[in-house]
Amino acid sequence: MEYVIRRVLATVPVMLVVSVIVFLLIHLAPGDPVLLIVGDFATPEQIAQTRAALGLDQPLWHQFVVWVGNVVRGDFGVSLFNQMPVSQLLGQRIGATLSIAFFTILVAVMLSIPLGVLAAYRAGSWIDRLVMVFAVCAFSMPVFLTGYLLVYTFALKLQWLPVQGYRGIAEGVLPWLKHLVLPCLNLGLLYTALLTRMTRASMLEVLHEDYIRTARAKGLSRFRVVGLHALRNALIPVVTVIGLQVGVLFTGAILTETIFSWPGVGKWLIEAISRRDYPVLQGGMLLLGVVVMLVNLLVDLTYGVINPRIRR
Repeated sequence: MEYVIRRVLATVPVMLVVSVIVFLLIHLAPGDPVLLIVGDFATPEQIAQTRAALGLDQPLWHQFVVWVGNVVRGDFGVSLFNQMPVSQLLGQRIGATLSIAFFTILVAVMLSIPLGVLAAYRAGSWIDRLVMVFAVCAFSMPVFLTGYLLVYTFALKLQWLPVQGYRGIAEGVLPWLKHLVLPCLNLGLLYTALLTRMTRASMLEVLHEDYIRTARAKGLSRFRVVGLHALRNALIPVVTVIGLQVGVLFTGAILTETIFSWPGVGKWLIEAISRRDYPVLQGGMLLLGVVVMLVNLLVDLTYGVINPRIRR
């Protein structure tokens, strides 16, 4: 319990640093949202009035303090362009993004760990070479190319799955899952390839350790040696990579969301960047930062489960 409390408390200053970086990066970037709002023919008086109405005439430190105070109360502000609360806009899109992220990681983990273990256990055999060929090909193919191939094969030719769009789980579990399959496969192949190679490398290192030879000499079964002793110790670097790839997953999901017309946070933030919609960018990027931190916290806690010595 002490280990868990320490790790949770350590995230508080990190969240503060992330909020400062997000705020400064957005406000110091070139472009002025006021000019986009008022148009090219606005007078200086109209520009000044709009800037004052949005609170952008205040010093940056004052804007930051006001924003943080509002965020603590659960108020992420109002979009500069459609005048809707950012929290409401996030609520409309976060479900789609979390759905694709969760199932992508689930698909990648369920495929990569067995493949990596099998390739390491049969190192040098045709099975190992076949798994590595798959990993190299899947990792090398661009996301947009894989997406269009999946759409052409499973949606247009075979007509098994919908081409584009998103259905919430409230509209039915089956439609929700059918719309998730292609985007998750598109992203999942890339991460499956990465985690497969990582699992194989980690397992190969562990399988040559002295305690593995000792376990075999004691007459333990293959399942206990590989599945219990070797895999448990080999999972530490694999879990690390899974946590680190969550942030990359959200950026990679932007292309996937575009291909499959997915109403997620990534595509929404890209639109907000082009319009310099500060409240939307601040709220969206802070939310993604919090998600990444929570995943890293979960990774740290998982270390303690896999290897109890870490908790000490």
